Amino acid sequence: MICSRCVMDTTDSKITFDENGVCDHCLTFDKDIAPFWNPQDGDIKEAQKMADAIRKEGEGKEFDCIIGMSGGIDSSYLVYLAKEKLNLRPLVFHVDAGWNSQQAVNNIEQIVERLSLDLYTEVINWEEMKDLQLSFFKSGVPHIDTPQDHAFFATMYKFASKHKIKHILTGGNYSTECIRNPKEWMYFQSDSTQIKDIHSKFGKIPLNDFPITNILWHKVYLPYIKGIKVYRPLDYLQYNKEEATQFLVDNFGYQRYKQKHFESRFTRFYESYWLPQKFGFDTRKVQFASLILTNQMTREEALELLKKPAHDPETIDDDFSYIANKLDIDESELKAYFDAPNKTYKDYKNQQTIYDFGAKIMRLLGKEKGGKR
Repeated sequence: MICSRCVMDTTDSKITFDENGVCDHCLTFDKDIAPFWNPQDGDIKEAQKMADAIRKEGEGKEFDCIIGMSGGIDSSYLVYLAKEKLNLRPLVFHVDAGWNSQQAVNNIEQIVERLSLDLYTEVINWEEMKDLQLSFFKSGVPHIDTPQDHAFFATMYKFASKHKIKHILTGGNYSTECIRNPKEWMYFQSDSTQIKDIHSKFGKIPLNDFPITNILWHKVYLPYIKGIKVYRPLDYLQYNKEEATQFLVDNFGYQRYKQKHFESRFTRFYESYWLPQKFGFDTRKVQFASLILTNQMTREEALELLKKPAHDPETIDDDFSYIANKLDIDESELKAYFDAPNKTYKDYKNQQTIYDFGAKIMRLLGKEKGGKR
């Protein structure tokens, strides 16, 4: 069954529908996001208020904030917005986990250079990254992109803490991400207990340099003890993905990606092939559903696009070979992981009870409605 309003369906095993066939994802948007999220068309006054406070606190410092930049459209447009519209002095922060596409490298360089900003790149220890990545393949869970995602935010948080930077800007936004991936598709990448358990079972070398954080450290200690705040400026204005992309193409020579998150070679392979072909989970449904609810795409357009496979049949063999070679394994070994029995996050140690408890507390405090995720 498929939602009568968006394109989410029963590949999400927890999905529910009301009497009109509208799914719980849409109903949650109507109840918990739409009433509290009211960006004014072309008006960035609220974002300016936020920026004023950041600039005031950053007086006399080399940078007043840091922005995590992957080369994707959201973080790329945010860098432009922060510098040119909000008059901030950001340090652009990039984490190289070994999977950057050449498009991403070019996009980052073009935007940073044309805006005359400083770029700091943290390179993750590849041998450890490779070992952890292989551990996730061997584990059989669907969320094999966790090592890369965890490295991104853990490294940025640790950098901010070490250098006493109080303000972090991210490209997260409701406009293109108001629907979340179901937990069974993409489990919490911040669950360090699960990362350590999977690595302890399948890893071969110690993770001495790989940046591992935990939920209490970045959800409690950093914001409430260290005073580090995370902002999502794109939520303060009418952010349209297509308009933002075309603006960057016209003004910065930005190179488009076929799909959201495809700035990473690994994520492109994972979301377009591994996840839908092995587990039946197509992340385009989540992405399109968000665009439908924010009036950037019609349901008919989304359904038409979903008729085609997410991966390119003409290049998937090359992509499969690239991933195997990068991980120093034979293609037959990677194929064996693909054919192995599927597992879930529940098959390994996890902090699900902590996440559930934290969500209840946030709801009681009213932090989730219209707030930052």
